[in-house]
Amino acid sequence: MIEIRGLEKYFGALQVLKGIDLDVEKGEVLSVIGASGSGKSTLLYCINGLEPIQKGTVLVDGTDVHAKTTDINKLRQKLGMVFQQWNSFPHLTALENVALAPKIVKGKAKSEARDIAEKQLRHVGLGDKLNVYPNNLSGGQQQRLAIARALAMEPEYMLFDEATSALDPELVGEVLDTMRLLAEEGMTMICVTHEMGFARDVSDRVAYFHQGVMDEIGPPDQIFGDAKSENTRKFLANVR
Repeated sequence: MIEIRGLEKYFGALQVLKGIDLDVEKGEVLSVIGASGSGKSTLLYCINGLEPIQKGTVLVDGTDVHAKTTDINKLRQKLGMVFQQWNSFPHLTALENVALAPKIVKGKAKSEARDIAEKQLRHVGLGDKLNVYPNNLSGGQQQRLAIARALAMEPEYMLFDEATSALDPELVGEVLDTMRLLAEEGMTMICVTHEMGFARDVSDRVAYFHQGVMDEIGPPDQIFGDAKSENTRKFLANVR
């Protein structure tokens, strides 16, 4: 599981996370919602060790992410991350993009890495795009390619940082469908999202962040139907 205690994060004098306490169990889908600038994406970066923290602890399966003795590259193999921008290598085909990390990071043989890549591309519905270059894929297909690339490392957790925010509206659904599939398969997921329908329908719990504080957390029915926090109610009224 992921255990966060007393997490504080500053950018200079600006405090963007203020004493976050959070547990995420294996197999759980947690959606993190809130206004831009509330600390949602920074939370994922701190979990993955991409940003240093000033106070508190982040444990992944008992390993302290920010301890000086932690092999962060090894730990990140457990933490697949999908960003807003898909960042594929344009000179490599979809298959080559996905096979790269298993081959280089995990030391898989070229043939095994390609088998893994093909399996994950089929998994996300890109089985007919194996030899296509990223520039010839739609935005939704490129984001599904990014998901396949993360899955190829066989992570135990998936972190999604607003995975649909850079997409045209008509392409959002295909990426959300892929995320729903992973949730149904039991993948542990933390999803920073502006897609309230996804958060309501797929999540086990929803956390609302407000100005660096986790203002409220609970089952979707509670958050969307009977929110305890005035801030949560105002936010949901505005996004609806």
